[in-house]
Amino acid sequence: MNTDGTQVAQPPVSSGPVSYADAVDRAAPAVVNIYTRKVVKRKTHPLFDDPFFQRFFRTNPEPNERIQSSLGSGVIMSPDGYVLTNNHVINGADQIVVALHDGRDVNAQVVGTDPEADLAVLKIDLADLPYMQVKENNKLRIGDVVMAIGNPFGVGQTVTLGIVSATGRTELGINTYEDYIQTDAAINPGNSGGALINAHGELVGINTAIYSKSGGSQGIGFAIPASVAMRTLTDIATHGTTIRGWLGIEVQESSPQLLKALGLPEALTGLIVTGIYENGPADKAKLNVGDILVKINNEEADNARRAMNQIAALRPGDKIDLEYIREGKTGTTHAIAGQRQPHTAANASEIPPAATVE
Repeated sequence: MNTDGTQVAQPPVSSGPVSYADAVDRAAPAVVNIYTRKVVKRKTHPLFDDPFFQRFFRTNPEPNERIQSSLGSGVIMSPDGYVLTNNHVINGADQIVVALHDGRDVNAQVVGTDPEADLAVLKIDLADLPYMQVKENNKLRIGDVVMAIGNPFGVGQTVTLGIVSATGRTELGINTYEDYIQTDAAINPGNSGGALINAHGELVGINTAIYSKSGGSQGIGFAIPASVAMRTLTDIATHGTTIRGWLGIEVQESSPQLLKALGLPEALTGLIVTGIYENGPADKAKLNVGDILVKINNEEADNARRAMNQIAALRPGDKIDLEYIREGKTGTTHAIAGQRQPHTAANASEIPPAATVE
């Protein structure tokens, strides 16, 4: 207690050294190494393939194809062999081998991919598979302890410890859909697709990217939330693709200068409708180009990426309540979410500029 009578927070009393070994023991067996092989064709001038040229000028012709290998990580999500990883880990691979913690390895089949969220679902056929427990409804807080499990640089399964540095990161510019957990747990090349777990050994995210100037960890790593990954897994396993809601508009974020030019309060926040798809949900709801969206389903519409994530999280057929300003007057309407097709209108007017991530 301070001299003025106020209470001072005290650290919790520990009966012994802090250890997360039990959490790692629960989670680690479900984290796998992923090895891929891809045949890459070497481009050559057609003249080099001429037998006359080869006879007189090339005594040891080089092969036109070579094998390119890469590595990553993944997470077994079910006892029947569904595995989550990043799309960039397996993209274009001719062969995918999954190596388990217990020493077994097996070829994997691609069930489906979601490039816009950088997720992929694989399937392996083995008995007695360990699988990850998920905490997708857990509200992560900044400061929560998390651990990254993966295969950095191919050295073998490795666990690194950190905290949740931030949540809801949306401006990285590496994927269409972004809602990342940021952590300072070391994530390095080879960790992609691996598990981010909490102190109870439950999955909270899929490790995906890092900010780095050197190619190694600098304490700024990003993971896809488990709730997003699990929805993708369920959709792909059931439908073969990720099902997302669609409103059918293009928007840009408002600015004080633009609002002033329109005769509106400069402090107003909203998204200016710059394009509407004919016969899309927004068109049927009578939204107009130039309207300023201020609320979507009673949530403030002040960030283009967050709004896109919010709409995408809906199911086709869901009702979308919209509040907007038109010619200085507030109006409301509602739309019925459609189904977004991959890469629909994925352009600069729909996705704001963001930083580059290596």
